[in-house]
Amino acid sequence: MCRQSATVCLVKSPVLVGCSGLSLAERLVRLPDPRHRRGVRHPFVAVLLIAASAVVAGARSYAAIAQWARSAPQQALARLGARLVTSLNVRIAPSAATIRRIIAGACPGGLADLTGEGPGQAESVAADGKSARGSRHSEVPAAHLLAAMTSDG
Repeated sequence: MCRQSATVCLVKSPVLVGCSGLSLAERLVRLPDPRHRRGVRHPFVAVLLIAASAVVAGARSYAAIAQWARSAPQQALARLGARLVTSLNVRIAPSAATIRRIIAGACPGGLADLTGEGPGQAESVAADGKSARGSRHSEVPAAHLLAAMTSDG
C-alpha cells in the first residue's frame, strides 16, 4: 500500500507499464491489493468494479455505491466477480465499509496509471444520469439513463 503523497505516487509504476490495450478489469488485476490476507472476503478487483459501475450509474457517495451494489441483480454481480456463497449459490455485494476501506487503501498512482496517463494529461469526460420519471412500478426499480461525452465530442 502506498502511504506517500499522491504527487509522489503518480510516478509510473513498472507493474502497469504497457497495458494500454487491456480492459479495465485486466488493468485492475495488476494493481496490488492493499489488504492483509487474513479476513479478506471480497475480491479486490470485484469491489473496484462494483464501485466503478455504481459511479457510472450515478452513485455519488460510499453509501450510494453500497446501495447500488445491494440492489444490483445477481447476473450483474456475477459479471463483476462478487463473492459467491456456495451453500446458497447467491452473490453477496460488499458493504459500504468494505468499499470505503478498499477505495481509500488503493494507491492513487496505481489508479491514475489505469488510464495510461497522469491526471494532468488525462482527457476529460463529462457524465450525467437520471432516473426516468414514471418508470418505477411496484417491485420494478426505475430505469436509469446515462450519458457521457469526451472533450472532443
